[in-house]
Amino acid sequence: MSDISFNIEPVDEKPKKEGHQRRTGSKYDPIIEAFQESQHNLVRVEGTGKDAYYLSAQLKKALDRKDVNSVAVSVRNKEVYLEKT
Repeated sequence: MSDISFNIEPVDEKPKKEGHQRRTGSKYDPIIEAFQESQHNLVRVEGTGKDAYYLSAQLKKALDRKDVNSVAVSVRNKEVYLEKT
């Protein structure tokens, strides 16, 4: 009938997933939070290794998702700036 050997076993519930958990925020949220907590009104974001236009788009999406209107993102000379408005 079947060439496969197997057993079935009753359980009360499935175990929780390990490893990949659903992300509740953006990986760019810490950049925004650090800026909001800082005393600076204008900063340049460095050290991400991302293209300036890509980074600015991701930061803008994160700001929209968090419904933050007090921070502006801009790109000048291929560098990303955050400014408190």
